[in-house]
Amino acid sequence: MKKMKFAKILTIIFAVTIMGIGCTQATTVTSNNDHSSTSSAEDYVDSAAVNIGGLWELTGATAAYGVVQDNAIQLAVEQRNDAGGIDGKEVYYHSYDNKGTPEEAATGMTYLIEQGNSVVLGPATAALTFATQPVAENAEVPFVSATTTVDDATINSKTGEVWEYFYRTSFEISFQGAAIAEFANQNGYSTAAVLKDNSTDYGQNLTDIFVDHFEGDVIIDESYISGDTDFSSVLTNVKSQQPDVIFIAGYYQEAGPIIKQAREMGIDIAIVGPNGLGNQNIVELAGAKNMTNVYYVAHFVFTEDADQDVQDFYNAYVEKFGTEPDMFSAVAYDAANMVMDAIDKADSTDPKAIKEAIGKTQGFEGIAYDISFDEEHNVSAPAYIQEVMNGEPTENVTVIEPK
Repeated sequence: MKKMKFAKILTIIFAVTIMGIGCTQATTVTSNNDHSSTSSAEDYVDSAAVNIGGLWELTGATAAYGVVQDNAIQLAVEQRNDAGGIDGKEVYYHSYDNKGTPEEAATGMTYLIEQGNSVVLGPATAALTFATQPVAENAEVPFVSATTTVDDATINSKTGEVWEYFYRTSFEISFQGAAIAEFANQNGYSTAAVLKDNSTDYGQNLTDIFVDHFEGDVIIDESYISGDTDFSSVLTNVKSQQPDVIFIAGYYQEAGPIIKQAREMGIDIAIVGPNGLGNQNIVELAGAKNMTNVYYVAHFVFTEDADQDVQDFYNAYVEKFGTEPDMFSAVAYDAANMVMDAIDKADSTDPKAIKEAIGKTQGFEGIAYDISFDEEHNVSAPAYIQEVMNGEPTENVTVIEPK
């Protein structure tokens, strides 16, 4: 049984504020895409310091995932410096906006490496991770994603070998999809409608896993693509066949309108989804009252009887950014602290030494869960099925442990 740490459920799970990121402290330098910095060029990388890069979706369609993770890493770095840095060296964090596109992500990874960062954190989504893996591998610079979940993301599809310099600290889609199916089975749903984003590996893989593990019958299997806004035809079919549950295999951008249109058509059955549904934007897209009888997979939930370190994280995040952290913030915060711990253990800023130290990580105590890497650079982490009523997370949380 893994150790679980909880804090009081507030609106934290969905609390995501898209804000501008600026260089407010010497330890946090944000670079934009004209490759300029808010500090002088001489200050960008300090050879006497520890330099960590961040490659995040700060603007664009998936910024809701990137901004909060970038925020959490800024906080982790600030706290580390307040505690004396790493071996007396100050930590500098340099963040690049990949704008949510693979092309910009690859450019950003190249830029962060060329600027002398010893390790990079991010991106938030699988497509951008895949675009940056060859860049980091060729440069022999480690990078860590806290939220890339696609199966075999740590494996080079061309060679079949593990990417030497890439690590992820999240569960895999195969576990996430199985957890959603197990939740549906536990609740006695005998028929399901699957609505999948057919334009992403995320949606396709989730669907395959859910169908394999769902004990009932999938009576509707419909596809959409990213950017679709009108789901009336699909939902008319759902309404006519009356399944017990709808599984949305995709991200919040389309899930929000699907939920809104379903409720407005009088479809009030349970709706379940993956971690891609877990942020405030979906409430705004669907409407709070329509976000009822909705369940999604969370990497972490904040419930009563918090451990002190969870409370400290929550309070510090709110104080620094004026908004509450979400589950993506928590896992990024853990990833950043794990990386800094590895740098400390490596006693070096050499990327190869840091890579080796990250790979040896076992039992690192995060606020979300402990981090231990296996031979394929994956971790074992629980999934939390979070209920939402009237746009707010409730205390009804189902924990699905990895087997």
